[in-house]
Amino acid sequence: MGDITDTLRQRVEQAAADGRPLRLVGGGSKTFLGNPMQGELLELGGHSGLVSYEPTELVLTARTGTPLRDIEALLAEQGQHLSFDPPHFDGGATLGGVIASGLGGPARPWGGAPRDVLLGTKLMDGQGRVLQFGGQVMKNVAGYDVARLQAGALGTLGILLEVSLKVLPRPPKSRTQVLEMPRDRALARMRELARQPVPLTGACHHEERLYLRLAGSHASVNAWGQRIGGERLAEHTTFWQRLRDHQLEFFDPHSALWRLSLRPNAPRLECEQQSLLDWAGAQRWVRTEWPEDRIRAEVAQYGGHAELFRRGDLEAASFQAMPDALLTLHRRLKQRFDPHNILNPGRLFDA
Repeated sequence: MGDITDTLRQRVEQAAADGRPLRLVGGGSKTFLGNPMQGELLELGGHSGLVSYEPTELVLTARTGTPLRDIEALLAEQGQHLSFDPPHFDGGATLGGVIASGLGGPARPWGGAPRDVLLGTKLMDGQGRVLQFGGQVMKNVAGYDVARLQAGALGTLGILLEVSLKVLPRPPKSRTQVLEMPRDRALARMRELARQPVPLTGACHHEERLYLRLAGSHASVNAWGQRIGGERLAEHTTFWQRLRDHQLEFFDPHSALWRLSLRPNAPRLECEQQSLLDWAGAQRWVRTEWPEDRIRAEVAQYGGHAELFRRGDLEAASFQAMPDALLTLHRRLKQRFDPHNILNPGRLFDA
């Protein structure tokens, strides 16, 4: 892979010398995320392949252009998985895009976020220098926070070349219980279950139905399934995969989609004209015709955060403006890693 790294370095060094922005793309499954992308295309999908995998150590290191489906297939052979349930969206997701986006799927509240399993990174900064942070074991914390900065940075702090991740054993048993109930009762039921040792890995309310995914030992899952009651979904249901990848009918690609982060006990907001609850009510997907400022203002009243995740027809959506202090911090980090501002400029915030 030296040739590919050298090619990337030459492109970056030349772009830095010319002051020419680069638009980083791996599999292209998340180009709608964040501010509209700009600059000369720099494809990263060719930088792929496994570097090392120690199933007994629960650690995997791979190049970031490796397709996510290949990583998950390899882990499945060893009875392991990525606990944060990363979305594939259109199926072209890469390992680098998973980390750069910082997104987790329906299991995120129980399995952690991408940054929680990120042990180390190798990246190329905006001057073409290859830097390495972190390690392959949790005990090695040298530069660990710098590695974590890459999760959610959307390529603005460097080109991810390799990542080392902690993987976990896949639970031996999984089942989903479905209960017919209105939203308020579903939220109360989820809060009740949160106070008990329920082996949940998914809790979603959609179309007056509460979906509860259980995963763990056979005895625990079966016992809690019977205790919770309701209808048992077929073993090989695709509901959670379709929820994770926004393939349910609710996620109409032609409509604007908002993601609200709120306390699970927050009431239904006026802006929630059409909504789907995930993460036991802490994440709310909303389709609405309300103007952006009105949505953000209402959500802020309840101590939450509103993100325009996607505009209609998969058009990129701008992030909410940051407070001045936080924006200053982001700009300092950007200046340190990408002094010529050539890596995905403006994708997180205005340059």
